[in-house]
Amino acid sequence: MANITPVDIKARKKSGPPISMLTAYDYSLARMVDSSGIDIILVGDSLGMVMLGYDSTVPVTMEEMLHHCKAVSRGVTDALLVGDMPFMSYQVNMDNALMNASRFLKEAGCDAVKLEGGTDMAPVIEKLVRAGIPVMGHVGLTPQTAASLGGFKVQGRDIERARGIYEDALAVARAGAFSVVLECIPSDLAELITKDVDIPTIGIGAGPHCDGQVLVTNDLLGLYDKFTPKFVKRYLNLSPQIKEALRSFKKEVEAGDFPSPEESFSGGGEAVRAIKSQA
Repeated sequence: MANITPVDIKARKKSGPPISMLTAYDYSLARMVDSSGIDIILVGDSLGMVMLGYDSTVPVTMEEMLHHCKAVSRGVTDALLVGDMPFMSYQVNMDNALMNASRFLKEAGCDAVKLEGGTDMAPVIEKLVRAGIPVMGHVGLTPQTAASLGGFKVQGRDIERARGIYEDALAVARAGAFSVVLECIPSDLAELITKDVDIPTIGIGAGPHCDGQVLVTNDLLGLYDKFTPKFVKRYLNLSPQIKEALRSFKKEVEAGDFPSPEESFSGGGEAVRAIKSQA
């Protein structure tokens, strides 16, 4: 289990530095994120686009999520590990939601699950929490249902939608979630929600007033160049550097420069001579 727990994260609402959360989808990156001191590692269903090449998060399956969560869990020792429940893994009925959520903890080594939705999903959150499964909520722009929201765009600029998102966040908190992600909403609305809910808010495209911030690690590192949301800050742009390294490998192979003696093994001369003498 992780050193950081949902209880620790919830306590950060009142004290401690802002919460940091990043994604990881495989063992190698998970080790790097964990060793960097990040508080929460999310195995997001964004892996559908970043790792699997889907056009959205909708096609991602339970088995795909569990596969990646298992890999990530092997690389995490300190951070809280949260698994994203994929589309239609918690909307069918309560029993289905409970069974699927339990698999993230029992089979994949996660410490908690995240699910999208507000007032409509509050009963599901309450059911999972009562069963002992920590839940992170997610309101505002919910990628799994983005089509019904008019696409990937800022939510809550009009009074009706802003009030709905506000009520969603309150409902998620009342249902027992230990934190809630606020995605793609105006900073003023995020500030109000952060003030009025008793659980930490973690923003992504929600301004500086949240209790924490999350980004997709591949976006932060410049590893996913299909598109970059406005709210992403690229701390590195690794994609061009990686491509250049790959081209250098190809060039050296074709020129016969790789492998050099430094990358080769010696000491087989006697065996080779023996084989030749018997040929």
